[in-house]
Amino acid sequence: MKVEQETELIEILSSYFPNSKRNKLRKMLTEGRVHVDGNVVHKAKFIVNPGHIVTISDKESAIKNTPPPTPKKRHTRIKILFEDDHILVVNKQAGLLSVATDKMEPDTLHSRVVDYLKGENEKGWAFIVHRLDRETSGVMIFAKHKRHKEYLQEQFANRDVHRVYHALVQGVPEQKGGKIHEWLLEDKFLRVKAVNKRNPKAKEAITHWSIEDSDEVASLLMLTIETGRRHQIRVGLANMGYPVIGDEQHGAEGNPIGRIALHASALELLHPETDDPVRFDATIPFGPER
Repeated sequence: MKVEQETELIEILSSYFPNSKRNKLRKMLTEGRVHVDGNVVHKAKFIVNPGHIVTISDKESAIKNTPPPTPKKRHTRIKILFEDDHILVVNKQAGLLSVATDKMEPDTLHSRVVDYLKGENEKGWAFIVHRLDRETSGVMIFAKHKRHKEYLQEQFANRDVHRVYHALVQGVPEQKGGKIHEWLLEDKFLRVKAVNKRNPKAKEAITHWSIEDSDEVASLLMLTIETGRRHQIRVGLANMGYPVIGDEQHGAEGNPIGRIALHASALELLHPETDDPVRFDATIPFGPER
């Protein structure tokens, strides 16, 4: 489509796809599907001048044209998936706090990342972008500069980040996939439960799931979340009748693998410095065949 007047790119997409929500349009930008005069553009507020042509490519072509990030060296206290001058992406182990609570725990993933960065540069620091529950393993991203933290958090807040999880659950769901839409409430004892959405303190939680593998006793589910509520996946699956293996708090029978089988397996977002779409993956550590 040819642009007739100076307009922000997101507004052009909105006029071209009037029935699509903003988060879906931003997802198109994140995936590298939007071109201005043949060049991929990821910024929603990019100004398109009169006479320029905006085109949309299919998702498969965009994925092929998006180079994967270059892996970085490993560190003994943290498992580094990627690092550059702006961000550090790590594979969090299960059982380790992401960040300290009010109890000021001395050993957390954040403290280990800070130690690592200060070992490289005494002025180094890790800014917290998001969290994973203590029991959850997988991909976490830290920013090295405040402005990058703010931009990354904006992407999370706008639901522009594509987050993929894998969970090993008890039993085999009758359906091959579905959507869990609940309203969650956390009480003073930090217990999370689903409540009526009319509750003024309840927070919306949306999870999509599909079966990736299964045997007669367990299923490996792939899940994507639109929201990032505490225990969102664990509570939702338990309410479906298929609790995460090892999650005795939410109805699982025992803990046969020595951990709660929930893993943040992938994270897709825009790089805070270049605005290029990037994806980081962490190998799934469990499954029916493992």
